Amino acid sequence: MSSNPQAPDVSALAAQVEKLSNELTKLNGESDVRKLHHKYGYYLDKCLYNEVAQLFADHPDTYVQFMNGRYNGQEGVKRLYIERFAKRFVGGRNGPIDGWLLDHLMAQDIVDFDPHAGRAKARIRAFMSAGTHESLPGNFPGGYRQWWEGGVYENEYILQDGVWKILRLRYYPFWHGSFESGWKQANDFVPLFKEQYPADPLGPDEILPDFSLWPDTRVIPFHYKHPITGKEVAEEDMQAPRWLEDATTAPPARAITDWGA
Repeated sequence: MSSNPQAPDVSALAAQVEKLSNELTKLNGESDVRKLHHKYGYYLDKCLYNEVAQLFADHPDTYVQFMNGRYNGQEGVKRLYIERFAKRFVGGRNGPIDGWLLDHLMAQDIVDFDPHAGRAKARIRAFMSAGTHESLPGNFPGGYRQWWEGGVYENEYILQDGVWKILRLRYYPFWHGSFESGWKQANDFVPLFKEQYPADPLGPDEILPDFSLWPDTRVIPFHYKHPITGKEVAEEDMQAPRWLEDATTAPPARAITDWGA
């Protein structure tokens, strides 16, 4: 009797290798995007705004969405971080100043990478502790204050020349609260943009409609579908009516209309 083992199915092995290779590519891409965003957070903590701006893609679709403003292109990115934030928080320097706290905890990241498109999407929660020390001078912008901020990112990233970069950063800071009084009375804690660039030299290129802060608790749109049902969340369930009122009385659900455009 012959004891020769059956010859391996080369085509099946090749298919398995290809499948594993594709899975590894996807996992590596998602890991790299996760690292990119967390590095963004660490630079942001220490007001290293030059380094933050360098994380963004040189691409016509690049933008930062912050509050009700959208800063377009690399020039817009620099206007927000290097000009607006740096001048307001650290007197125009690149880096921290003594007595100014700005710590961001980035967590609950859900990253999805499409290898065929060379793009990824990520939903990431942010929790910020910020404030000033009494050693700062009395004329420091904003004075002495300490506060919390909670928000969610729904971002898009692009692979350029083998390097992951931020394409569209959408940050929704949806609640604030001071250490003294919490968030019970934190209505419109941060002023929204009223003028766009160039009327406001440090303002956004676009002012977005239908944006409001706490106590507005409408859901930030998800870039992914339900993992079991494969369905989107119903629009009325994304709204936030007042206690015991119908969704028809509430503001419309938030929307992101340019996914992957």
